Amino acid sequence: MNLKHLRYFWTVAQMGGVSRAAEHLKLTPQTVSGQLRLLEEDLGTALFRPAGRGLELTESGRLAFSYADEILQLGSEMRQALTARQQQATPILRMGISDVVPKSFAQRLLAPLGDLPEPVRLVCREGGIDMLLGELALQRIDMIVADRPMSSGMAVRGHNHKLGESALAFFAVADLLNDQRSFPACLNDAPLLLPGTNAAVRGHIDRWLDDRRLTPRLMGEFDDGALMKAFGQAGAGYFPGPAVLAGEICARYKVRCVGCVEEIREAFWLITAERRIVHPAIITVMASARAALFANASPAE
Repeated sequence: MNLKHLRYFWTVAQMGGVSRAAEHLKLTPQTVSGQLRLLEEDLGTALFRPAGRGLELTESGRLAFSYADEILQLGSEMRQALTARQQQATPILRMGISDVVPKSFAQRLLAPLGDLPEPVRLVCREGGIDMLLGELALQRIDMIVADRPMSSGMAVRGHNHKLGESALAFFAVADLLNDQRSFPACLNDAPLLLPGTNAAVRGHIDRWLDDRRLTPRLMGEFDDGALMKAFGQAGAGYFPGPAVLAGEICARYKVRCVGCVEEIREAFWLITAERRIVHPAIITVMASARAALFANASPAE
């Protein structure tokens, strides 16, 4: 059974006979009859019975017709959608952004796309890394920006491209900075906000606190980094962020950079389905990250 068989069957049912259907399809009646016999043999049931000088659908034929009508309609819609896509003047870049990646980082990463000679329509999806990898496997997105590389051994075909890494900084509003102790001692017994355990950097922060024997009061854990910073802006506690974004974080959230932890490195990765990147917009994203955001970082993949 194929679409050709369904088309012939659907046309005969609509026209009420083989001769009229053959004339409409610009085929011989023998060709149409032969194709109908093949379809009936494949389905194992008769689809038509004689009715006067024409044909009418059997009970099985009426059921098959309802399915054929829907299948052919979907095929027509698919053709129209593909034609419309090909006629679009603006190419599309579909990207996934892991929900733990700072929004300001993602915005700065994508900003150079506005300077491309040919405009690009950006479609962004945000979610957990596992969900985004599934979307990449189904070719619903072109790339993923994440805080970790894709693990080896996964069923999803993908390739990791390291954009760069940044030291980790801690921030707080001025009201929390009355402590005379220097950083990082000022974190001891201080309110602290941290990324959720799904963030790659969280484990490094926990180990660093243990190694320094610091015991802050954990006031909140956030999967959404922007929400964590909003709580930090409201004075709920100290919070971490990439040092490479320190200036922007301080300006946007009205906080101060308390100190920097060079031994904790927060890395950012681009994950694509293809090893060799040819999409000009993705090439621009990688080049801008390495040249502007991570000028001093190693570009090793």
